[in-house]
Amino acid sequence: MCNYWAMAVAAPHHVTVLALAPVVGFDLSIPAQMLAAVETRAGSAAYEVRTVTPDGSAVPTVSGYGVTPQGDLSLLEHADTVIVAGTRCPDVLEDGTVDSSVAEALRAARRRARMVSLCTGSFVLAAAGLLEGYRAATHWRYAEQFRRLFPSVDLDTNPLYVADRGILTSAGGAAAIDLCLHLVREDHGSSVANRVARYNVVAPMREGGQAQYIDRPVTEDAGTSTARARTLMTEHLGRQLSLKELAAHCHMSVRTFTRRFRQETGCSPAEWLASVRLKHARHLLESTELPVDDIAARTGMGSGTNLRQHMRTTLDTTPSAYRKAFRSATTAGTSPRP
Repeated sequence: MCNYWAMAVAAPHHVTVLALAPVVGFDLSIPAQMLAAVETRAGSAAYEVRTVTPDGSAVPTVSGYGVTPQGDLSLLEHADTVIVAGTRCPDVLEDGTVDSSVAEALRAARRRARMVSLCTGSFVLAAAGLLEGYRAATHWRYAEQFRRLFPSVDLDTNPLYVADRGILTSAGGAAAIDLCLHLVREDHGSSVANRVARYNVVAPMREGGQAQYIDRPVTEDAGTSTARARTLMTEHLGRQLSLKELAAHCHMSVRTFTRRFRQETGCSPAEWLASVRLKHARHLLESTELPVDDIAARTGMGSGTNLRQHMRTTLDTTPSAYRKAFRSATTAGTSPRP
C-alpha cells in the first residue's frame, strides 16, 4: 500500500480531476477550490490541481455551461491523486460501462495514485473494476442503481465519504467538500484543514452522514431533536453514557431516541461518538505532547491499546506514526492560500 503520509512534506502534490460529459460542475469546482487553497510555508502551492477529459476536448456540464480541460488521459500518468467528478453519462449510470480507454487509464493510475470519486464518480471507478470488494459511497438518490449494476461493491449510503485501502468515495453534493477537507487533513493535519474550511466558510467536519439529508415524510414527532444528547456526549467524552441516560436527556424512550438519532445523523450513537472521540484524539496527537494513554483517557477510548487499535482500523496508522508524520508536516509548514 502506498504511504500517503509522506505527502505531508511533498509539494506540489499532483491532483488530476477527470471530467466525463455531462459532468457535474459543482463537483468539478470543489477540488480546485479546496485543495488549491493550501500552500507551503515558503508560499508555493501544496497541490497542483488539473482537469482532464478523455480526449482533451471541452465538456458540457449538467448546468449548461462548458468546461475547457488542461489535458487528456495522459496526464493521469503523472498524478499522485486522481479524482473522478460526478457525471450524468448514460452509459455509466444506466449500463454501468465506461470507455475502455478511460478504464485502462484509471486502472494504470491506481497502481501509483490515491483514487477518489465525488458523487456519481463512484460509478466510473466501479465500471473500471476498481471497487470490486471495496466499501464505497455514492449519492443516495442513485444507490439502488449502483447496487443493481455493481453487486460486488459494498455500498454504504450512510457516510458522507468512505475511505477503503487507498480509494476514497464521497456521497452526493456538498459531501465532496467534506472529502476534500479529509484529504487535506490526511496530508497536512487537522489544523491546516480547519484553516482551509474557515477560509471557505464551511464546517471543518460535519456530523453524521448523508442519511440525514434523504427525503422522508414528516412524522408527528419531527419537531424533537437528539442534538442535546450530542452536545452532552461531546462535552463529556471521557464518560461512558448509556443509551438510557442519553434518551432521558432528550425526554425520549430509548427506542425513539435510537431511531431519531440515526435519522438525524445517519449513524448510531456509538458510531457517532467513536468518530468524535477519534477526531479529538487526532487533534491532541497533533497539538500536544501528551502520552498516548493520557489521550485515550481524555477522549474516552479507555486505554492506549484501544486507541491504537481504533486508529489502525480506521486510519491504517498508529498514534506514534500519526504524530511523527504531522510534526514533520508542521516543520515543513502548510497554510491556506489567500
